[in-house]
Amino acid sequence: MAQFGRPSTDTVNEGYTDQAGGSTTIYTTIDETTFDDADYVRSALAPTNDVYVTKLTNIEDPLVSTGHVLRYRYRKDSAAGAQIDLTVQLRQGYVSEVSQGTLIATQSHTNIAETATAAAYTLSGAEADAITDYTSLYVRFVSNQV
Repeated sequence: MAQFGRPSTDTVNEGYTDQAGGSTTIYTTIDETTFDDADYVRSALAPTNDVYVTKLTNIEDPLVSTGHVLRYRYRKDSAAGAQIDLTVQLRQGYVSEVSQGTLIATQSHTNIAETATAAAYTLSGAEADAITDYTSLYVRFVSNQV
């Protein structure tokens, strides 16, 4: 049976807001079951390694090394026009920027586009096997203007 870990709390927020400019409980704008571009989280227009981390809801160990997929959408503000790079990481046991836990998987996106782009990263068997606690998974976003 398929399980889905969804954002459940704002763990670290260094300059991110929701689409309305709010900065608290912004995880609620990205916890939907289907993509919805009407609500989202965003970095500052000129981010300098801005970090946002959200904890995922608890899921059970599926006892298989396949079918682990990290899905998200990303884009930059068309008004800014600058090159924005984005790094997305799946981490286990994240506490803070000083104690980031175990890096499970990472994806880098260079010079992201102005149109929403869907990403679906399938973890390798080794990456999936590196997860030892499915109740302690986090997604870490780092945006940077180049």
